[in-house]
Amino acid sequence: MDIWVVGDGLDWRLCLAAAVAMSKSDRVLGLRGRRSECESLEQLVTSVRTGQSRVLVLRGDAGIGKTALLEYIAGRASECRIARATGVESEMELAFAGLHQLCAPFLDRLDRLPAPQRNALGTAFGLRDGNAPDRFLIGLAVLSLLSDVAEDRPLVCLVDDAQWLDQASAHTLAFVARRLFAESVALVFATRTTADDQAFGRLPEMRVRELGDADSRVLLRAAVRGPLDAAVFDGIVAEARGNPLALLELPRGRTPAQLAFGPGLPNTMPLASRMEQGFLRRLQPLPVETRRLLLAAAVEPVGDVTVLRHAAELLGITPDAAAPAVEAGLVKFGARVRFRHPLVRSAAWRSADVHDLRAVHGALAEATRLDPDRRAWHHAQASSRPDEVVATELEHSADRAQARGGFAAAAAFLERAAELTPDPVHRAARVLAAAQAKFQAGEFDPALDLLAAAAAGPLNDLGRARIDLLRAQIAYASSRSNEAPRLLLAAAMRLEPLDIELARETYLNAFSAAMYAGRFARAADLAEVAAAVPRATTDHTRKRDILLEGLAYLVRDGYSAALPIVRRALQAYRTEEISVAEGLRSLWLAGVVAADVWDDESFHILSARFVKIARDAGALSELLLALNSRILMLLFAGEQEAAASTVDEARAVREAIGSERPLYEVMVFAAWQGREEHAFPLIEASMSEVVARGEGIGAAVAQWANALLFNGLGRYEDALVPARAAGEFPQELAAANWGLTELIEAAARSGATDLAADALKRLSEMTQACGTDWALGVESRSRALLTEGGAAEPLYREAIERLGRTRVRAELARARLLYGEWLRREGRRLDAREQLRAAHDVFTAMGAEAFGERARRELLATGETARKRTAETRDQLTAQEAQIARLAALGRTNSEIGAQLFISPRTVEWHLRKVFTKLGISSRRELSAALPDAVQAIHPLNPGVIEGSPGPVLAC
Repeated sequence: MDIWVVGDGLDWRLCLAAAVAMSKSDRVLGLRGRRSECESLEQLVTSVRTGQSRVLVLRGDAGIGKTALLEYIAGRASECRIARATGVESEMELAFAGLHQLCAPFLDRLDRLPAPQRNALGTAFGLRDGNAPDRFLIGLAVLSLLSDVAEDRPLVCLVDDAQWLDQASAHTLAFVARRLFAESVALVFATRTTADDQAFGRLPEMRVRELGDADSRVLLRAAVRGPLDAAVFDGIVAEARGNPLALLELPRGRTPAQLAFGPGLPNTMPLASRMEQGFLRRLQPLPVETRRLLLAAAVEPVGDVTVLRHAAELLGITPDAAAPAVEAGLVKFGARVRFRHPLVRSAAWRSADVHDLRAVHGALAEATRLDPDRRAWHHAQASSRPDEVVATELEHSADRAQARGGFAAAAAFLERAAELTPDPVHRAARVLAAAQAKFQAGEFDPALDLLAAAAAGPLNDLGRARIDLLRAQIAYASSRSNEAPRLLLAAAMRLEPLDIELARETYLNAFSAAMYAGRFARAADLAEVAAAVPRATTDHTRKRDILLEGLAYLVRDGYSAALPIVRRALQAYRTEEISVAEGLRSLWLAGVVAADVWDDESFHILSARFVKIARDAGALSELLLALNSRILMLLFAGEQEAAASTVDEARAVREAIGSERPLYEVMVFAAWQGREEHAFPLIEASMSEVVARGEGIGAAVAQWANALLFNGLGRYEDALVPARAAGEFPQELAAANWGLTELIEAAARSGATDLAADALKRLSEMTQACGTDWALGVESRSRALLTEGGAAEPLYREAIERLGRTRVRAELARARLLYGEWLRREGRRLDAREQLRAAHDVFTAMGAEAFGERARRELLATGETARKRTAETRDQLTAQEAQIARLAALGRTNSEIGAQLFISPRTVEWHLRKVFTKLGISSRRELSAALPDAVQAIHPLNPGVIEGSPGPVLAC
């Protein structure tokens, strides 16, 4: 039998007597009919003991036996450490409440985590102040924490009633579950069949089915006292439909006559409701004080007996009131209050009189001293009329929730605060704030509903402008909608006379949205946004404002007029201090502008800076965008290994956050490699996706990549159509410019000289104005393709000289290749060899196989041979093994590697052991020799710094 330990707090004098009096149906009956489930769970525990991680979702109806299976796991995991959490319906609005239950025993290990992770988790749990942490960084912190705990003993985490976890906890634990691999951690969730699958839907699951007829009969016989008519017995078995809890509970509370002459509850009622009604029948005979005590226990979500004792005293409930509920087998009072089943809690809650419910909430509010947010929530539920004091308290709780990253909780606090706000103007403002919090939580439809409610209130002009802004932000964030530029522009124009700072930020967002939409913008394209931006009346000093002005001039007045302002903005972003918030908001746009004006140095510095800020902040959604820009820069720079490593990181981020964003960087990387069988399907798939999403910039990148692929393969006529399409829409900025360069080469080599000349004219208008070595070098290379006879040679030489002063080694190699091809056709084989050999070496080093093969064939035609690139030993490694090996060769620790790839240090070590075996080495010191290319990006003067990065890569 169970032994109930009476914790310090409630002095329930009759608990022991009630335990002795338990009915035999409450004793252990074994898990009848669950042999296959138990065998699977035993294998799960065995795997964890041997150093592997396992994740499982037990899914089934209420009462089907999920909790019993969790207890079975706990009983078989005697050598493991057990951690538990239980979702509570009344606690769903409190951010990270469920996660805190699970992690609370391990918080003494918090200082062992990397600083960003430690700060994020501490902030989420309210242990320290700080900016709202990224939810994925919190997930990484929990992964590291559980992995650290499992270093001592295998860890089994059991989460019951997961359908009632708060949103923040559910998504964090699902993130952790997807990243577990070799940590000796089991994470097992029990949830309802009908639960929302948004968090746990993609995890391995076990359906807990109904018991068979024979097992149902054995269980019912154990539950029924005394003889029972065979027909009635059969009726109860049929009514229970194999649900173990129903078999135990349906006979309870019924008189012998009811058992003999009728099945009781009508079959039309859902089984869970019938079982809840069964528990309700068991509650009704209890004394009033006992029912009120159970109501207080049901409403107090943590099961804190100290808080419950104080609340009971305030309600005038004596300690003796607990005994009847314990004796009836409905609840246990120990270190925590535990109900026999969640349906007991819901029956006590839902059946309560509204006056009793308010009284209980009021008492719990007074008894809750250490948690101001729970106290505020209880006060709110106790209020029967508008109360500004309580509404203000809720507003403060919302502020604290937002600071912890609990935006869904903040929205709930603000919604209830609005309901309790007596002043209509203040009420509308709080509804608008609740909508903003819903938007930040990613709940776009509820946010729009709240916006409609706010719009019906007495808002001032600024409030209504904020409604317009939030509607536009939802349109942009939910789908990168091509309606977003128009909505953002309208919001910016409305905000301009009311809040100029917010208006300028909104104009920048409108530029980003218009750039994304590109050719698919239904209204408010880049030109319309630029035309609406007010011309500056003062000399701006803020980076953001200078960038906005430069963008407007660039689109509205052209490169010559814009460049002084644009260069000033880029210089500010390169050299001045930048806050995390500002960097996340505007560094991507600044990097695009740098690429558009052919400023390779700024593009390099800003893309590296964006990656560092996003990585250090753990802002994974922005990190994905930052990595995309960085990969493009690395490919232009010819740093293939660094680009491959960054592509791997982007894949890890995308998988970690469940992003469905098109694989731009993977597509472009494959195009540079020139592997048609790999690149072309990626390009086609990405093109279909971006067209469906209305992303013009994505279409430009896909078409540029397609043209790049075919030019590399020497299939110039195939490159013509995508190159022309890529460069057709100047509003897609840098990608359109790169499309023009591909068009010139494809058209010139296909004999379409008029088309090539027109493209060159458009290109030179930009490049002459920009005047950078990248711009003028590409122009000279392109012009040489259209120049007859010896006049082409100085153009090729100028291109090589100019591009040799830049970071864009890939552009330089292409200039050498074209010059070498021209020299060979001119019969100057020795001169051609020099250029072709240099181009071949660069292309081979950067893995540009198609361009490299072009150079090799030309070398053969000059009488010189060049080896094809052969597969190396490291090609035997998986993508993740190669990424880990590269980072380890660069001197990263397991913790740093795990933070970058969103896996635990223990999983890193597991992969490294496999790498060592495949490469035939025994230590990290040998990796540099086994992977010679992996260390090419190390800064020659500082082994701890990657070439081109602003500093050491810090662990997330």
